[in-house]
Formats: sequence, structure tokens, C-alpha cells
Amino acid sequence: MSDVQQRVEQYLAAWNETDPAARRAAIDALWTENPVYVDPLGVAEGRDAIDAFIAAAQGQFAGLVFRAAGAVDAHHNVARFTWELGPEGGEAIVVGFDVATFDDDGRFDRVTGFLDKVPA
Repeated sequence: MSDVQQRVEQYLAAWNETDPAARRAAIDALWTENPVYVDPLGVAEGRDAIDAFIAAAQGQFAGLVFRAAGAVDAHHNVARFTWELGPEGGEAIVVGFDVATFDDDGRFDRVTGFLDKVPA
């Protein structure tokens, strides 16, 4: 598994982490000091805001899990990857893709998300 593929798996695991302290530890390890996350539903600037954004998504989609949907495509300090959200082992109800930029240490600095499939 490539380093970038592994980082994306860790990123998705953070979105699935329901223990607040463990989730925050993952965010602190994975993201730069002043990161930005943006998708059609909102903007989160800073680790605190990203943590709150993830917690809100977990509340909205309780019991569902994020998972990678295919390989990560990456070059230089940029990666794009498709993800799914659905019940464990079940069909995805949300599908999207993210474009991530990394600092030179491999930490997420900015993630821009797009939604391809959403519930009606």
C-alpha cells in the first residue's frame, strides 16, 4: 500500500471514529496546524472546526461508515480519491470524491469534497 493510500485510509478511519478523544488525536496527527475542509455542505477551517464537522456528519449518518471506493490517484502533494458512506457491508447511500493537498510531511492541509450520489 502506498503512503498516500495509507494516509487516505487513516483519514477515512478518522471520519468513522466515534470516540471524541481518539477522533481528535487522529485529526491532530493527520492534519496540518491550520487545515481547511470544504464540501457542498460547509467549510471547516482549523482542527476544531474539522472535528466538529466530522461529529456532525456522524450524528446525521449514525451507524454508517465511510470506506474507500477504489485506489487513490496521487502525484506531488495532491491526491484524489472516491469514498462511499453506507452500512457496514451494505450498499452505499452516499458517494463522493475528495481532492486533498498535503504538506511536505504528508499531513492533510486542504481537502475539497464533492458529492456524486446523495439520498433523495
